[in-house]
Formats: sequence, structure tokens, C-alpha cells
Amino acid sequence: MAMTLDEFTRSVDPRSLPRILQIQSGIYFQGSVYEMFGRECCLPTGEILKVIGISISKLTAEIHPEGAKSMTISLPLDCPGLFGIVADERPYHTVGEIVESLRISSDRLGHPTFRCSCDLQLPNETVKKEESFTLVSLTTKDGEACVDCEVTQRDPKLRFTLKLSQQGEFYECKDDQFYTLKEIVELKMPKGRKRTVSLAKSVPIAEMRFSELPENYSGELILSPVYELQAVMKYRKNVVHIPSSLDVEVIDVTGQCDSNCFVQPLSLSDIYKKPSDEFPFVAEVIETPLHLHEELKFLSNCKKIIIHSAERAKRILASEIRSDRRSHFLVPTSYKGRFKRRPREFPTAYDLEVAKRDKEQLHVVATRTFESRYEGLATVLVGDQFLVQRRKTSEVTYGGTRKTVEALACEKIEGKNYESVLIPMCLDGGFVEVIHDKKQYNISEICQRFHLPFNVKVAVRDLSVVSDVLAVVPGLHLEEEITDSYLVISNMDLSECWEVPVYRTSLTLQVLHSRQPRPTVPLTIRSAVEKIGEDCYYTLRRYATATIVPPPRPPKKPKQPLPDSLKLKPPEPVRPEPSLSPKSLCIKKPKPATPVLSASVKIGSSSLRSDIKMPSPVTLPDPVLQKANSLDKCLETTDDNDDDTHDYEYIDEDELDSIRKTFQEQKIHNTTKDKPSNSYEQTTKAGR
Repeated sequence: MAMTLDEFTRSVDPRSLPRILQIQSGIYFQGSVYEMFGRECCLPTGEILKVIGISISKLTAEIHPEGAKSMTISLPLDCPGLFGIVADERPYHTVGEIVESLRISSDRLGHPTFRCSCDLQLPNETVKKEESFTLVSLTTKDGEACVDCEVTQRDPKLRFTLKLSQQGEFYECKDDQFYTLKEIVELKMPKGRKRTVSLAKSVPIAEMRFSELPENYSGELILSPVYELQAVMKYRKNVVHIPSSLDVEVIDVTGQCDSNCFVQPLSLSDIYKKPSDEFPFVAEVIETPLHLHEELKFLSNCKKIIIHSAERAKRILASEIRSDRRSHFLVPTSYKGRFKRRPREFPTAYDLEVAKRDKEQLHVVATRTFESRYEGLATVLVGDQFLVQRRKTSEVTYGGTRKTVEALACEKIEGKNYESVLIPMCLDGGFVEVIHDKKQYNISEICQRFHLPFNVKVAVRDLSVVSDVLAVVPGLHLEEEITDSYLVISNMDLSECWEVPVYRTSLTLQVLHSRQPRPTVPLTIRSAVEKIGEDCYYTLRRYATATIVPPPRPPKKPKQPLPDSLKLKPPEPVRPEPSLSPKSLCIKKPKPATPVLSASVKIGSSSLRSDIKMPSPVTLPDPVLQKANSLDKCLETTDDNDDDTHDYEYIDEDELDSIRKTFQEQKIHNTTKDKPSNSYEQTTKAGR
């Protein structure tokens, strides 16, 4: 039965490809296939084509700018920025509906999480109503398709299996990860539904020059996919790209045609999956990408190439040291340039302990002041210099009692003298490394001798390449070592032989001759430094750190009881007052339901925004959870029974309402005066 191309695109199962279609009602220009901007826009009636792939070519986004009408824009898949996913409010009514709509893969990002509006009865357990569970993988049980699931919030984890026929109201749970648009398309775009996202990371204006997204837009985007079919024809070698919106009708004739009469195009990922005993072989280049690294330009000049092997190779992920728009690179271990060290920065004393190596003395200078709350642990001032030794357990006095804490043993440098001191591990300060090493290192020596991340600068460029992109970078932050997939490809005379990245090179090939004899002369395999975009950078960081166990959490700051004048009093009924003046906030005469602030805190309209940041009533959760980042910025309740291991303080919502009311009336009072800040200071002084 004939159907439109769009209907075929939305109904076909990608796992059933390739499919052979015949054009039943086509449009054409002078009886031939007509191409515009790389996309086929006309197909003649009776044409037969073999659909080998269906992909999303771009996204349309419906946005609602503040103070303007809603508008629809077009977003390319390489649009910069990271996006958070808004959970779909529409329920799925069966597990099979979820499986058909969302991708479930072995990768951790391909594990969607759902909750059910009713209890799920299992043979030996019950998944309670609104309890979240993760769909891990597809399986078969007793000949019936099922999904392996697990409840991660239980200890130990509850693992169970659900049949695809399992009914219920299943709602998508909130996803805390951030994704690039390309990742959303590959992993999180539901079939037959729209996807709502929010911009999670601001993007430099320079990168958004060619984007239709309004500047400083912070609302939600409702994404709709625009599909594209990849197909081959009998009399064309290259892959044609057909938009699904093309106004033609097609009929599926897969069972009536021989698919072997078509060209068999393969991507690099298809070739990478071939068994190792099929290498090497000769392939013809059918389609090359528009942009290739300078070292890989030979691929666009060759009609035939030799693919020798599929490899897993190491790369060092590096970023340019700068505060604004950074460039990112993948540096091979065979890079022949040499580096000099650059100072590292350490935000905490814990980072100093992690970076300390037995082979080398770590010399740092403090860039921030930190006052120790313990007797026996040193206070750090800006400019203090230390030689880091080791972590040490020490007994100190705190609040009149002795306790055991973890500290960092250091030698403080004062002129020509050295003083042994202990620095609190919870030190939230800043340190910069002092470099005494003037040696030059290659990339392999750095990875062997030092901990990553590590800061370097190119001292001697790589002379084996025409242009070394790292030589012009003022400083490099070597972040981590990753392993990626590559194909070893050469031209026919073996003069050029390079490692070509599989998932970052869009190359279409056709295998011409199967297994070839391996060359008798050893190959000189070369590797290029790759400059990658921000979307690729975040993707690599995500997958590289997926299996790494995070370091132990640094110890929290000690909590010291605050003076009574800084404590919030328990809420009590407050009688309405005809007026409220700044004098009512005086420390000497506190109101029962009014929070008391120290005399050093000024409540002027200008200082209020900078010193005390009150949350908006609209955004406050219930109850309010605030993290006490430092002792001089937190408000402490009168309940001292704190059994929680984390440094959190709970503030009663009634007290917050009282604070908001007080500050709001104070602001209104100040606006009636010519100089609100000065008049308030005078009133405060008078109250004292």
C-alpha cells in the first residue's frame, strides 16, 4: 500500500533496515534526480532506491521569549551549549510503549528512569507507587520480550524483569544530566513525541553568531525532529540524502527486489565492527566530509585506500588555559613536541594532598586567607609559602574540647627559616604552585611522572608536521587520558598512513577487494593532534569518567556555635504593628519573631543585595534547605541536635516569611527618603 515518505519514516523500525522502496507518485525535473544543497528534492515515478539509514538532520524548536510571541527556530545538531531535559508529563501506558519510543542501550546514558502511579506487584517484591526504577536492558524470558530493571534507591539494589505487556501509567523521571543536542538526538529523543529541554550552560556570544536562538534566552525549548533518509540507487555510487518531507508516495518492495544489485556503502563505524581477520582490505572512497584535519586531507584526494586494522589508541584530553573561550584538543602519545611545566592552581588543601608525589617536593603560595577554627592548626594568609609533606592525624582543641582531625603537614617558609605547621584539610582557600623544574618533557614522560590534571606549555614544537596547532597555544591544561576507536588507513603506495578517528570522521566507503596480504615493510603509523568542539569535549569527558571512582569527599568545615545575637529565634505569633521602622531591627531590642542581625550588617538597599541574598518566595522549596558555605554567611537555628553527616542547616519557613516581610517594609520605608542608605545609618547609630 502506498504511503507518503514521511509516513514511512515515522512508521518503519530502524532495526529492519535496509528497505527497498519504489516511487509511486513522484515529482521530477527533466526526468532525473535533482539535487539541491546536498539533498535530493525530486524523485521520478518508478525510481527504486534502497534506504540504508534514517537519521535526524536537524531540530526545530518552539520557544517563548519573555515579552514576545512564541516562535519556531531551526537548530543544527552541532549547536553549541549543554541542555537539561524536562521530564515528559504525558504517561506511557505499557512498558512496550516505552521501549518503542526511547532507546535502551548498554551505555549508562541509555538507561531511562520511570515511576509508576500504582504499585507494581512482582513475584517476590513490590515496587511501590511513585518509586523510581531504571530500564537497564532488553532481554527475552520464556520466549517473551522483557526489560531488565532495577530500583537504585534501595540498598541493596532491587533487580527485576518487566514484560513489555506490563500495563500502568509510567511517567518519566527527572534527568539530572546535561547533554549536547547531538546526544539528545541519539539517546533521549522519544519516537512520536516532542522533547522539551532547557539551556543549562551559557554559550559565548561568538559561538552563537549563526544560531537563531535569541541572545540570553533562558526559557524552555520544545524540540521536534526533522528526519532524513540515506539511500542508494542502482546507477549511483554515492549515498543520496532525502528529506522525509519530500512530497512523494512510496511502496515497500523489499521482498520483490534483489538488494545485492545496489552499492553497499559502509561508514567507518561499520568497518570498525568487522572481525580482525578481514583486515587489511581495499576500499573506495564514496563520500568525504567537508572538513578534514590537514593531516587527513589525503583521504579526499584518494579514490582507493587500504584499511589495515581497527585499533584502540590512547589520547590526552587537553584544554587551552584561558578564562573565556577555550579550545580543546586530543593529543596522541606519539606527539613529538616537548613541554615545559606551568604552575597549577589548587582550590583546597585536599587538592594539595592529592597532587603530592613522593618523587618531587610540592611548593605552593597561598592566594587566599583562611582563619583556622582549631587551636593547633595554622591560619593561612595571602602570600604564605608552604612545602607540602603528607596527610596527618592530629589532636586539636575546638570549643574547649579536644578532638582528632585530619590535617595536612607542611613546612612554612619564612625567609630562610622553615616552620612545621598543620593546615586544616577543610581549608577552602587557594594555592598556586611554584615551579623550580626547568626541564622539558614529552607527553609520555608527563603521564608517567606526574598526576593529571597538569599544566604545560609547548617549548619545542612537533617538527614532523607542517603546522603544530599546540605551538601557538599559550598554555595547556592536560586533563585526563582516554582511549578511543581508530582505523589505520593508508593510500595505495603506503606513503601516508594515519590513525583516523572512527566517530569523528564522516567517511563513506565501499569495500572493493576483500582481505589483502599484509605489507612486508613495517608501516609508519602517524597520529594527528585533533582540535575538537565543545560538544565533543563534554561527550568525551562524560564517557571517560563514567567508570572512574570519585575521590573521597574532603572533610567539611567545622561548625562553630554562633553568638546568640546571630541565632534565629523560634517563631511566635506576632501582633500586627501600625508601622515598622529600622529601629525595630536594632540588636539591643530584638522582637520575638524578628530575626536579629549583628550590628556590623547594614540593611541599606544597596548593601542588602551584595551581603545578604534572600531567595525568591517563588523558588523556595518546602521545607527550605540551605547549605552553610561559611560560618559568617549562615543563619543557625536553635536546634543543636545535628546527627547528619553533611553540613546543612534547615531554616523554618515562617522565619523566612518574617525576614522577607521585614526587608520588604524596610525597602518601602527607605524609598520615601532622599538618601536611604545614609538616613538608615544615622538611625542605626541612634539606636545603638
